[in-house]
Amino acid sequence: MKPLLTLSSLIDRLNARVGQIVLWLILVCTLISAVNAIVRKAFNMSSNAYLEIQWYLFAAVFLLGAGYTLLKDEHVRIDALSQRFSRRTQVKIDVLGLLVFLLPLCGWVMVQSWPLVSQAFASGEVSTNAGGLIRWPVYALIPLGFLLLALQAFSELIKRLAFLVGAGPDPALAVAEKKAEEKLLDDLRARHGESSVAQTTEARS
Repeated sequence: MKPLLTLSSLIDRLNARVGQIVLWLILVCTLISAVNAIVRKAFNMSSNAYLEIQWYLFAAVFLLGAGYTLLKDEHVRIDALSQRFSRRTQVKIDVLGLLVFLLPLCGWVMVQSWPLVSQAFASGEVSTNAGGLIRWPVYALIPLGFLLLALQAFSELIKRLAFLVGAGPDPALAVAEKKAEEKLLDDLRARHGESSVAQTTEARS
């Protein structure tokens, strides 16, 4: 089980890194939107490329961030029934959901979407809008995003099986501890920022 847990840790790190990068795409998308609006209002100029790149970035945030969301256990859950079960039963339900629903879905979407990417790349498909962008990069986000999601689903499966056989901690507790650590880190950063402001104010006075 140890090699599998090592693989799970590597997958977690990969999606954590991708998630951190994807967060910046939201800022980039916001800046492009703001610049586009200013240029349109001030100079009466615009381009469909500016609009479409926002759609591309928006798609990247949701598709590439899906694995990161699963890692952080922030996906939508329906806990009306599972909350009544023991923790081991809840984990077994998770295992069933990962094996029967999520992993097959990811595989099906990747298989179905890849021909679309390949065809768009080969034909050089471009948006039908005037000044629009090429299409294959945004199409490629579909299999790539679901690949990252599938990897994370496999990682979550490993962690839950390890818990069931007594070879690892409860994944839910591990996520809760990470969230607590992140909150503590945010508090420390906030306090450090306040103290820095106070020191700067004292120095100026």
